[in-house]
Amino acid sequence: MGVAGSGKSTLAAALSQALGWPLVEADDFHDAVARAAMAAGRGLTDAERAPWLARVAAAAGVLPDCVLACSALKRGYRQVLAPDFTVMLTLDEAEARARLARRSGHFAGPALAASQFADLESPGADEPGIILDATAPPEQLARLVLAAVAAVQTGSASLHD
Repeated sequence: MGVAGSGKSTLAAALSQALGWPLVEADDFHDAVARAAMAAGRGLTDAERAPWLARVAAAAGVLPDCVLACSALKRGYRQVLAPDFTVMLTLDEAEARARLARRSGHFAGPALAASQFADLESPGADEPGIILDATAPPEQLARLVLAAVAAVQTGSASLHD
């Protein structure tokens, strides 16, 4: 989870490959109206996000294990998605804007960054997962997440650690 430009899709793809789990890319579930709004730099309201979240949750929910790349900016959104383990990628707004300006072929541009940061709620202590610096190299981020997942799977850590 994290704001647009934090590297969720890049990290999720690496984790999907390493774990052999399917990847669910939440961006694929936005409808044309939502994509147009975000392309214009307008963040979606909770009401506009609700059908999208339902579609994402349904797609991920039919899989026994998967890697989900999703902004999941608010606690309520994460409650709908019900992840077993959350990885939050953090970076500052200036870096997010710079990354969004450099990427092409995606509906989320630099103008969307402000609304993403305005909506962002960090996970609470009762939400299992880790928070990582998105400016670290993707390979390092993947190693950290894989180590955390392995610790949970082997029982040397719980999802609530």
